[in-house]
Amino acid sequence: MKRRFIIIAMALMLIGAFAIAEEAVLIDFANLNADIIEGADGNMTHNRRTVMDYSNVAGASFTEEQKVLMRTSLAINNWEIVLNSSARNVKSVSVSRAIAAPVSQNAKQFAGSTSIGVRVNFPEWNSNANAVIKPSFEIPSYEPMAQVADDGAVQEPTDADRETGLSRFEDGYGVVKNVSVIKEIAVNTYGMNFPHGLYVLTRDENNNDQRYFMGYLNFDGWRQLIWRNPGYVSEVRTREVRLYPVYPTAFPYVKFMGFLVTRDSAHDGGDYVGYFKDVKIIYDKAVLDTVRDFADEDLWGINTRKEMERKQLEVSRFGGVQVLRFLEQEKMATEQGFSPNEKSADAAE
Repeated sequence: MKRRFIIIAMALMLIGAFAIAEEAVLIDFANLNADIIEGADGNMTHNRRTVMDYSNVAGASFTEEQKVLMRTSLAINNWEIVLNSSARNVKSVSVSRAIAAPVSQNAKQFAGSTSIGVRVNFPEWNSNANAVIKPSFEIPSYEPMAQVADDGAVQEPTDADRETGLSRFEDGYGVVKNVSVIKEIAVNTYGMNFPHGLYVLTRDENNNDQRYFMGYLNFDGWRQLIWRNPGYVSEVRTREVRLYPVYPTAFPYVKFMGFLVTRDSAHDGGDYVGYFKDVKIIYDKAVLDTVRDFADEDLWGINTRKEMERKQLEVSRFGGVQVLRFLEQEKMATEQGFSPNEKSADAAE
């Protein structure tokens, strides 16, 4: 009897050890510097690790030279500010934007690193308003690790890429996999004494969107805002225990969808300026990392087919929008002013 009790106690201790939550960086904006593809102004325009090519959904009417330009990435300057309908006007849309903001070398925190700086122009009248700070495309969960050439062409994955076991958007680029329950979320942000509220937006493998209220931005300087899950059960014996099939169940994940900044009608409107360094999560694993006796995926390929179907769907979704933007960019006027007419030039002489 005593021996049985000892075995049960050891089993509970083992379960408790496995229940320890993991910490991971969901997104770090220091990773998203533009480092490839030079623009007209001489600055780099895209982030190598996160380049996505949407030319395969553009159709056959485009030239190869045009298709080469149909690439985007998570480079900070490509992020968007989307205001709610009542707050959207020509002025607010034209000046609200995100830029790469280097942290001063003399800063006490994150010196020499890069954050995302945002400017949002809220209405000045009494009106509730909000703005979503989001990437130009939904961060994909499927994209396999691969090398990217200097021109933005994504190469075929090598054996070394496959051995990493990561996708291109993991490890601080927007996706964390094998997530069961989120225990805590933290945002490192630089406040400027604005009274606005801040939310973190995420999406899981079932396309369920969540938003987490991080707090208010009415402080000056760096601060880590933390959301703690009020429903998190830390005692293993009081948890609901459930077994899941190890294969072909795909690992659940969480992806970063953006920030939501809210402005209350009782507060002053106008410009809001803020900076964000990273988002971290503490979470329980959905499945323990174990060594398998069979290479299940190599034998059956079930998840690979599912991921390819999802990839085609997501690429067609964001690629269609990017193609329309590319066409609009091509149609925009590039002249900075009127050319002087011949009579005016003769008179000046």
